[in-house]
Amino acid sequence: MMFSNRITQLFGIEKPIVQAGMIWASGWRLASAVSNAGGLGVLGSGSMYPEVLREHIKKCKAATTKPFAVNVPLLYPDLDQHINIIIEEGVKIVFTSAGNPKTYTAKLKEQGITVVHVVSSSKFALKAQEAGCDAVVAEGFEAGGHNGREETTTLVLIPAVRKAVHIPVIAAGGIATGRQMLAAMVLGADGVQIGSRYVASEEASSHTNFKQAVIKSNEGDTVLTLKQLAPVRLIKNEFYKQVQEAEQRGAAKEEMQQLLGRARAKKGMFEGNLQEGELEIGQVSALLDDILPAATITQNIWQEFLNALQNPLHT
Repeated sequence: MMFSNRITQLFGIEKPIVQAGMIWASGWRLASAVSNAGGLGVLGSGSMYPEVLREHIKKCKAATTKPFAVNVPLLYPDLDQHINIIIEEGVKIVFTSAGNPKTYTAKLKEQGITVVHVVSSSKFALKAQEAGCDAVVAEGFEAGGHNGREETTTLVLIPAVRKAVHIPVIAAGGIATGRQMLAAMVLGADGVQIGSRYVASEEASSHTNFKQAVIKSNEGDTVLTLKQLAPVRLIKNEFYKQVQEAEQRGAAKEEMQQLLGRARAKKGMFEGNLQEGELEIGQVSALLDDILPAATITQNIWQEFLNALQNPLHT
C-alpha cells in the first residue's frame, strides 16, 4: 500500500515512522536499517564526540541511499562542532531536543536542512514553529530518556499540540505497535517517533544486558526521576535507589550532580552495568518481549497499522 502524508513528503520516506535518536543506541547500523526499511533512521549524536559523529554519518551514507537524520540534544557539549559536521557532511534532516529551538534552526535552514524540534507541551511547540522548525515531535510523559517537566501524557499532548500549531506533528512516548501508531494519528499526529522498540533491536548499539533488561521489564519498572537536574525516565535499579534516597532527604542540586557523575548513562546502556548505570527507557518497554532486526520491527509496526486501519475496533 502506497501511503503519503505531510511527514512522508517532508522527509521523502515511505512510512511515517521515525526511529528516535537515542544516546548509546542509535548508531549508523540502526539508522541505516530503519531508513532502508522505509522509515526515517536517526543518528543519536548526544553520546558521540564530534569525529565519532562524522564517522557514523559517513558509514550511514554508505549503508543507505534513503534519507536519514541526526538528533542533536542541545544540552550537550561540542554543539558548534556537531552542527558544522552535519552541514559539511550534507545531512538533510536534523532533530533538535532539550533546548531552545532558536539556537541553530536559522543556521540549519540557511543550508537547506529540514529541522524538527522535540517538545513536551503546546507552548514549546508554538516556540518551535515561531523559530522556523518544519515539524515538531510531541513527546509524552511515557517516553524514555530526557522528558518534559509538565508530565503530560501522549494521549493529552498530541491533540493539544495539533490544536496549537499548523506544522506537522510527530507523536512520541509510549508507542511501539501499529495500533498505538494509529491511535496517535487519529489524535492528530502525522507520524510517530519510536524509541524503546528500536532499543530492543539487533542493530541498536546498546549493550545486550540493557536490551535484555528492557524486554524483561513490566509496568511500573520505569520512573521519571532526577527532576532537579533534567527529568529522565529510567529503569529502577541500584542507581535509582541512590537517587531516590537523596531526593527524599532533600539533597542539594550539587549533590545530585555529583551522584549522577560522568558517563553514568554510558555505564548502564553501553557497557551493560545494570546496577550502577543509568538505564533510560520508556514505559512501553512493558509491552516488549523480543529483540528483532530493525527492518522486521519497522515492517511489523507498519503491517499492524494497516490492519488496524482496516479494523480499528477489536470486535
